[in-house]
Parts: sequence; structure tokens; C-alpha cells
Amino acid sequence: MPIYEYECESCGVVFEARQKFSDAPLESCRECAGKVQKLISRAGFSLKGGGWYEQGYNAAPSCAGNDGGGCGGCPKAANS
Repeated sequence: MPIYEYECESCGVVFEARQKFSDAPLESCRECAGKVQKLISRAGFSLKGGGWYEQGYNAAPSCAGNDGGGCGGCPKAANS
């Protein structure tokens, strides 16, 4: 189940609530019963270490048979 963040418009407290996707958003603060607003939060994951990006996606394209003339459709040749 995802965790959502809410902020109270009255007292300013920020709290988290674990809810199903199908649950209705919370409407009242746990501290003062004031009106709350759902916040947009950063994603809770990060990519670490090696992997597909470092292993191939990030690599600059190489022209097969690079004779100085470039190759058709090569982004490397278009940027020179």
C-alpha cells in the first residue's frame, strides 16, 4: 500500500497515511481536526550501482567503419 503525505491547513502539521489506491483522501487532521491537503511527494526509490544505463545506454554511439566521413543517420556525425 502506498504512503501519502498530508498537510493541515490549520496547524501546519505534516503527516503520512498508508492508504489503498481505492481509499478516499483524508479530510481532517489527526492533531486538530482541521482541513488537510494531500501533498505531492518525491518518489521513494533511487537507482544505484551499475546496470543497463552504465553498461550500454549511456555509451556514445560508435560508427562502424569510421573513415572520417561519418555515417548516415549517426547522431555523432550530425553533431560534428
